[in-house]
Amino acid sequence: MPERESVLVTGAGATTPVGGDAAATWAALLAGKSGVRALTEEWAGGLPVHVAAGLAQEPTEELSRVEARKLDRVEQIALVAAREAWRDAGAPEADPVRIAVVIGTGTGGVLTTLGQDDVFERSGARKLSPHTVPMLMPNGPAAWVSMDLGAKGGARTPVSACASGAEALALGLDLIRAGRADVVVAGGVEACLHPFTLAAFAQMKALSPRADDPESVSRPFDTARSGFVMGEGGCVLVLERAGFARARGARVLGTLAGASVGSSADHITASDAAGQVAAIELALRDAGMGPRDIGHVHAHATSTPSGDLAEAAAVRQAVGDHAPVSATKSMTGHMLGASGALGALSALLTLRDGVAPAVRNLDELDPRVDLDVVRGENRTGRWDAALANSFGFGGHNVSLVLTGDR
Repeated sequence: MPERESVLVTGAGATTPVGGDAAATWAALLAGKSGVRALTEEWAGGLPVHVAAGLAQEPTEELSRVEARKLDRVEQIALVAAREAWRDAGAPEADPVRIAVVIGTGTGGVLTTLGQDDVFERSGARKLSPHTVPMLMPNGPAAWVSMDLGAKGGARTPVSACASGAEALALGLDLIRAGRADVVVAGGVEACLHPFTLAAFAQMKALSPRADDPESVSRPFDTARSGFVMGEGGCVLVLERAGFARARGARVLGTLAGASVGSSADHITASDAAGQVAAIELALRDAGMGPRDIGHVHAHATSTPSGDLAEAAAVRQAVGDHAPVSATKSMTGHMLGASGALGALSALLTLRDGVAPAVRNLDELDPRVDLDVVRGENRTGRWDAALANSFGFGGHNVSLVLTGDR
């Protein structure tokens, strides 16, 4: 069997609660900056949750008023992140049918769904926006990005809850390996900060009820963690077949060396360490690596009491305790379908810069977390490979293995 060609990462774009682009986001993560704030809006008054992590920069600062008005917020985020990633990659010139788009999301255009339902109930059918359907459909972000870039190799939308963005990268990897694309623009987006969604997550006891000091609420692996903080945002990476990227002289951020997409088939919302172990081990095999090859772990780590313990046990079993572990949701909150893509980017930049972000708000490590969690100060070092985990409601387990460009 011929040797499999590598898949390189050549561009990155992001808009998050801590930064309006990828560079600003990374700088904020290294600085320990939190994007969590108090919910002071009038509509939030009766909610059982009091904090959220909204975008640091509005998409309308990058989009024209004409294009923004026909896009749901999640589609706006997708365009902002994808355009930055495309520019960062040097706008690769490829046959349009060899360029694919894969943008995952957990809830799609739910803000449009809820908002237009209010219009319908209040004013009737004739007052609905003619843009309602393309704004609410989950494939909208991928479709708009494909049209914006002229990508005709397929526009796909994994919807796997909080694993959506990571699954999008895994699918992009598969498309290139299968010879179906030379370039794939892949990542995840989410925008669902709304009283309905916040209340729904709160009813299942997933969100932290804390009201004091918003920036301290998200605290992965800490003994005082009490649930996650809902966030919004997007992160998109440009993946390229190595031969294509090298031939055009592309700047390389790193390599997406392996991936796995599994399902626990166990419980609709509970974390399953066994399923996570399987996902990590499959990703390592796909990358042709063993546990000791992993020098850094970017944990899914949402700050829930049971979820963090399940992942800690899975990482300990599948990788060991030698690799420093970061958990950037302590700063961004949980960007749901976008979080896996941002986790992959954080892992790549950790390898590139030789610095792993410290977990914010980790005052007392849960003694049941038997891992080398980075806390207090950022960890510096030289690591060749990193693991990035993403797990979602429905038993979706995705693990990615990334390597630096050395």
